[in-house]
Amino acid sequence: MALAPQPAPQHTDEEAAMLPRADCIADSAGGLTFDLTETAEAGAAYLVLRRRGSDEEISLPLTPAADGRLRAALPSSVELPEGRWDAYVQVADGEPRRVVPGVNDLRSLVDRVPSGAGGHVAVRIPYATKHGNLTVRSWLRAPHAEAGELHIKEGELSVRGRMYGGTLTPDAYAELRARHEPATAVRADVTADQAEFHFTVDYGALTEGVWDLWLRPAGETGPRVRIARLFDDIADKKLIFTYPKVTLETEHGPVLAGPYYTADNDLSVTVSAP
Repeated sequence: MALAPQPAPQHTDEEAAMLPRADCIADSAGGLTFDLTETAEAGAAYLVLRRRGSDEEISLPLTPAADGRLRAALPSSVELPEGRWDAYVQVADGEPRRVVPGVNDLRSLVDRVPSGAGGHVAVRIPYATKHGNLTVRSWLRAPHAEAGELHIKEGELSVRGRMYGGTLTPDAYAELRARHEPATAVRADVTADQAEFHFTVDYGALTEGVWDLWLRPAGETGPRVRIARLFDDIADKKLIFTYPKVTLETEHGPVLAGPYYTADNDLSVTVSAP
């Protein structure tokens, strides 16, 4: 039997004290500002964001700010493709060093309502990884269906949300797709009020497995939009937003069903044997 790899430990206090530390402020437009203690090394300094799992990186110049600190800005106008971006500091041609998080001021992200006027929404949330490092989680969705209130009823899930960067037509409907059998889909009727939408998931219509929730704003001929919750200051909602599961009898037998947010903050429903 192979042993699973053990996660790397967090930095000790001594190790963290030797690493660059960044305070981060988010603005309501989606931009981020990073303030770091000034480095003693000579040469041009950059805050480097590396997209995990790829070779992509963005270098932001660190320039002198107040109180002897260095500042880097990631404006909302700079596109940051969807993913997790690990933060480093690099001085001149030196080896990049991982950045640890200081104080994050993310108040402007709470209940943020982007316009979606450009046909897409961009969300960036800085957070501390399980290893104690600074990473920025980025989402770039075009269009986007933002999940709102979820209500658990007997045998049903009521979902409310809002459409961004697109239009809800009279042909709109919601779609639940079986994750491991994408060709299997269950429809749910949508009630629309301008950009707001509402639908109900009938747990009894679902077989065992994981079902991903999508919005079809223009019906069969239009885009398939993943329903997700992005507009707040929580980078990983899976362990924060938890919902009760209900046990019910179906034509397939008794099941235990309930909603949850995935590692990407997308909305799904799990159905399993009780």
